[in-house]
Amino acid sequence: MAADLSDTAALARLGKALPEDAVVVSSDLARAASTADAIQGSRVRLPHDPRLREIHMGDWEGRSWQDVDAEYGDWLRRYYEQPGDIAPPAGESWNTLSARVWEALEALLSQHQCVVAVAHMGPILCMVQRAQGISAYDALGHAIAPLSITQINFSPTGAYVPVISHLP
Repeated sequence: MAADLSDTAALARLGKALPEDAVVVSSDLARAASTADAIQGSRVRLPHDPRLREIHMGDWEGRSWQDVDAEYGDWLRRYYEQPGDIAPPAGESWNTLSARVWEALEALLSQHQCVVAVAHMGPILCMVQRAQGISAYDALGHAIAPLSITQINFSPTGAYVPVISHLP
């Protein structure tokens, strides 16, 4: 799915709100990659990182929720009410998503002090979950708006999340 980049004023505000000394990285999926390109400005652009992709929904991918519910109702409810190790058929669990996203983030932060990661709702919420030390269920209670900023500050003693889904 392509990103809607028609709101050039919102993109300009977003680009201006981001730290100039940051490197920019994105998921390799088209909507994240094109958004990262649009807000990059004079920042260094790193290669796409597939570990920042959205969660893989397996056999549920591209299907309506009504259709998935009709076929997998109990499984679907458990997937969202008890996120963790439950995965869609041929898909990815929340814990698997979280592990790959955190691996990417740790690798990035070992090389760069300030990173702008253009990703999708699932990966962003995995970062929020880990940084805040909250459950996956609580993390999924947050909404992440398109073209919003979620800021996570890391230090040797932990992480702090001052902003979630701020629209500049």
